[in-house]
Amino acid sequence: MVRRVFVEKIKGFDVEAKGLFEDIKNNLDIDGLKDIRVINRYDIEGLDEDTYANAKTTVFSEPAIDMIYDERLPENVGLNVFATAYLPGQYDQRADSAAQCIKLINSNADPTVKFAKIIEMIGMISEEEFNLIKDYCINPVDSEQTKMEKPSSLNMQMVIPGDVETVEGFIGFDHSRLMDYKCSNGFAMSDEDILFVKDYFENQEKRDPTITELKVIDTYWSDHCRHTTFLTELNEIEIETGIYTKCISDAFEEYLNMRKVVYGEKEDARDITLMDLACIGAKYLKKKGFAN
Repeated sequence: MVRRVFVEKIKGFDVEAKGLFEDIKNNLDIDGLKDIRVINRYDIEGLDEDTYANAKTTVFSEPAIDMIYDERLPENVGLNVFATAYLPGQYDQRADSAAQCIKLINSNADPTVKFAKIIEMIGMISEEEFNLIKDYCINPVDSEQTKMEKPSSLNMQMVIPGDVETVEGFIGFDHSRLMDYKCSNGFAMSDEDILFVKDYFENQEKRDPTITELKVIDTYWSDHCRHTTFLTELNEIEIETGIYTKCISDAFEEYLNMRKVVYGEKEDARDITLMDLACIGAKYLKKKGFAN
């Protein structure tokens, strides 16, 4: 049996909700948004009635500062609401900690806990603004929008993956087709990089690579080793017109001025790169004697 409990901080203790509201107001500038509510949702399986009743007020909530709702959201929750949870396979510390605390209450219990965060937007906002806020709140790298309905079971349903795709004919691609393949897959590696990869599989492995091999090589060869993305010379820099244009322009101008102080006569010989932009502040402080 899956049990569900919703927990919301009492006004005055809803620090997370107030912080999220200020964050969205400052960064998305949505005038119609008047407030935000954050409600924590726990789905629990594997508990008897007594253990569950005890856990509600000791593990999932603090009665002095929380409001607790069994099974259903409070009736005053509106339509501009969504739920977000970690992707399957991602470690959820809150859910894991809750399960471990329940074991302290009842060592014989074998609980499964799933956690989700319910976010309600209060105010007159459009569908476009709703989706904008939702995209802002959900990091697709580790989280997803999850269903509002309670599941019948918390057992993780694993999809058995199919065979890994082999890039048929890769080692026989001519230069033009190889470049088209690189672009169509959005690889970060340079033309010279993928030519090297083709040569390796053709002459060393003597086989076509899998798509997984190519994507792993591309990931570690580029971003993780910095040389492709962060050390790429930026020679055509355009700042889009928008509400943050002046802030970005001023910051970039400050970066250029810092370069003159840090590099002096050698400034022209130094490429403008994302890595240099990220490190210039520390270099400037060191140059001025404010940091060791």
